[in-house]
Amino acid sequence: MLSLKRLILGVAAALWLGVGVAAGTPDSKQLEAELQGLPWKQFRSVVEAVPNLKADVEQYGSAGWAYVKASYKTYGWKKNIDRLSPEQKSRLAELIGRAKAAK
Repeated sequence: MLSLKRLILGVAAALWLGVGVAAGTPDSKQLEAELQGLPWKQFRSVVEAVPNLKADVEQYGSAGWAYVKASYKTYGWKKNIDRLSPEQKSRLAELIGRAKAAK
């Protein structure tokens, strides 16, 4: 029963994110919007869990994180997300879904 509930919640989260089974790779624009909609702490934990996104921020040191904190809701993340592999985009979608569920 619990696994059925998890399956249903997982499918609902995937559909809500616009990630269908047949869709393959999640849409970068949708991922950007979902990422920007997270509160700061959840946003940062998601970005830190995706090595390429984390590296994009950390290349500027602590000033990078300060800038991101001030502007993450309006900064154009699509370009950075576009550079991710399909597997990394799927992982990002999964992390965003988990963060939203944990709100």
